[in-house]
Amino acid sequence: MREGYTAEQAASFGSVAAEYERVRPEYPAAAVGWIVPPGARAAVDVGAGTGKLTRALAGRGLEVTAVEPSDEMRARLEAELPTVTALAGSGERLPLADGSADLVTYAQAWHWVDEAAALAEAARVLRPGGRLACVWNLRDDGTAWMRELSRLIDRLGANPTVEDDYSFGAPFGPTERLAVPWRRPIDGELLIELLASRSYVIVATEAQRQELFASVRELVATHPELAGRESFEMPYMTRCFRAELPPG
Repeated sequence: MREGYTAEQAASFGSVAAEYERVRPEYPAAAVGWIVPPGARAAVDVGAGTGKLTRALAGRGLEVTAVEPSDEMRARLEAELPTVTALAGSGERLPLADGSADLVTYAQAWHWVDEAAALAEAARVLRPGGRLACVWNLRDDGTAWMRELSRLIDRLGANPTVEDDYSFGAPFGPTERLAVPWRRPIDGELLIELLASRSYVIVATEAQRQELFASVRELVATHPELAGRESFEMPYMTRCFRAELPPG
């Protein structure tokens, strides 16, 4: 698990599984297309949550196995995607056979694992030449209101984000990177619900949560870029990383 994250946070999502599925964004098609290798047939989506990326991979015709440690999140995934195989497990211990997949993915999940153990497990499960890929939907602070939102969130102790130059390392080859900018239509209350699905908000005290939500409502009501608007666009930057095993 990366520095700045806690075991309490990692275990917190089960309590908001339904909300997570409802409010968390999907992944842009350009990002999904970039992480899927040509000719891939079998994929393993690790830390799959409620199946946000799983759904997109299955929609591209891949046979997807979702691996998720939270019983509540996995149950929500099974309800949303009944044709997908969902298994209990973690990145450090994948319940899959050696050389059984062409692609192993992590969406909003790589920061929760022991990276050395997860790299070894991904390499074990992948076929020679197989690919490991990670994606994160991150806030894009290119606008003034988003910078102010990040300032409010940082007061609560938001977690660090992925580094632009992150690399997987051995036994994988060079890490390639892609950043996909996009915008999501949203309104003030959906923004509050989205923040409530973040682990650092879930584990905060009720007083801290209500203080954050009140500050965000004030931001939406008064910021020159947002005031008086029933809905607006929230800018994202989806950061993608991929690397491949040697072909054998």
